[in-house]
Amino acid sequence: MDKKILSTGAILGMIAIILGAFGAHALKKVLTIEQLATFETGVRYQMYHAIFLLFIGLTQDLSLKTKKTIYLLVVFGVLLFSGSIYLLATNDLTAFDFKIIGFVTPIGGLLLIVAWGILLLRILNKKS
Repeated sequence: MDKKILSTGAILGMIAIILGAFGAHALKKVLTIEQLATFETGVRYQMYHAIFLLFIGLTQDLSLKTKKTIYLLVVFGVLLFSGSIYLLATNDLTAFDFKIIGFVTPIGGLLLIVAWGILLLRILNKKS
């Protein structure tokens, strides 16, 4: 499981760098400042959670079940949160109106918060 978590963290980090560069160069010419800032928010949160997964994969203080739960919450949280932000920020560039999926952004954010909350609970409940 650790290898899967670490690999996913590395992949999410790599994609965040690619999307960040894409936003800073290619999208800078076609998005408004507000849209670009929104896109960058998605990139930033994706990178935060890529690093979070690397930490989870490297720590030995969590059970396999806890790691798997956090992993799933983060993966789905990033997909819903950052993924919807990418689509909403670039909405004007497509023929499809992605505003109808805007409701998934806070759901993704909630999944990310719950992942961090589980880590906090495990730390607080750990016997020294």
